Amino acid sequence: MHADHEQHWPTGALYIVATPIGNLRDITLRALDCLVRMDAIAAEDTRVAQRLLNAFDIHQKTFALHQHNEAETAHEVITRLAHGERVAFVSDAGTPGISDPGARLVKAVRDAGYRVVPLPGASALTSALSVSGLLDAPVLFLGFLPAKAAAARRVLSSHPAKAVHIVLYEAPHRVRDTLVLLSEVYGRERRVVVARELTKLFETIKVGTLGEVLDAPERSEDSRGEFVIVIEADPSVTDAEDAHDKMLLRLLQSLPLSEAVAITADFTGISRKILYARALALKSAPS
Repeated sequence: MHADHEQHWPTGALYIVATPIGNLRDITLRALDCLVRMDAIAAEDTRVAQRLLNAFDIHQKTFALHQHNEAETAHEVITRLAHGERVAFVSDAGTPGISDPGARLVKAVRDAGYRVVPLPGASALTSALSVSGLLDAPVLFLGFLPAKAAAARRVLSSHPAKAVHIVLYEAPHRVRDTLVLLSEVYGRERRVVVARELTKLFETIKVGTLGEVLDAPERSEDSRGEFVIVIEADPSVTDAEDAHDKMLLRLLQSLPLSEAVAITADFTGISRKILYARALALKSAPS
């Protein structure tokens, strides 16, 4: 590791460090520079973090900060920062705060007036999208669905995926049931990407309709590991702008702009911010 100038690693700051999702060589040089300079490293699981640190001969002390003690342990982090320490936080894999602990810690540290520094890197979300081959469209990340089927169905039904790709994380013992539920909500013809064990030795990426994925012969290893599922935006919405422009124009004839935007957002799943800007453009366009 090269020597870095001290000003790049100010004291009294929290560093949010992305770590590999599988392949240890995906750690960034900047992450290694950071971790070796920390006074302490907070980790979702200190045993997992220790394996990473040992692999790169890093010997900083660690302490646990996970979803069950995040609020409480945030006070310990703030106390350390108040004493001029540098503290890093790492989750078990990937970027903290994305379906992982970290958000409460970041908010508490920032509310206390201390600096929070992001060190980007591996993420199962972006890795799966990068190899999905799906055409450009807005992306809606839902993380892990609720454990109960009825609650999961309500979440999916509230997001019709008409003009957005939907990304889910799923545990191995639930992936089959989740794919069945997706086919019931979105139909067996909806295209899907199922990525398993990304960056690891037995990485697999399946692309096809939900029906094709469900009907494919199952192997015992197909239900092992961590999964990312990407549901393609409705292929009938081939041009999202044309689709929502027609609705906006019709609604703007009889409703205030804000109401027209709200109704269009509920129907299409497109963000109100995007639709509001488009509605303003349509209203100001020459007729």
